[in-house]
Amino acid sequence: QVQLLESGGGLVQPGGSLKLSCVDSSRSFRPYNWAWVRQAPGKEREFVAAMRVRGGTTYYTDHAKGRFTISRDNGENTVFLQMSSLKPEDTAVYYCAGSSRYIITSETRNPTNYDFWGQGTQVTVSS
Repeated sequence: QVQLLESGGGLVQPGGSLKLSCVDSSRSFRPYNWAWVRQAPGKEREFVAAMRVRGGTTYYTDHAKGRFTISRDNGENTVFLQMSSLKPEDTAVYYCAGSSRYIITSETRNPTNYDFWGQGTQVTVSS
């Protein structure tokens, strides 16, 4: 059974960095896409970044471009989100997600297209 487990969240000062990890504990999941999605208090889930497994194409939302990097470790079936230059508005619960089905490019940033989710990890950016 696929189970995605995130880690790496925490409290960081503005301008700091964090690296989130998400591992498939079953080691059996072979997604078409990986994604990171966040949800701030009182707000809807918001796409952050995604990676197409075959080919490695990456996608970012505007607020993540140049600051966040999505990557993966094939051998460990793990996906990462390296975040730098963090801002207070980046405070949210960050979820990793995977899609067991192919997603067309125009739909890559739509969280509803991802069918496996982790439990989330809290990221708080505050001085």
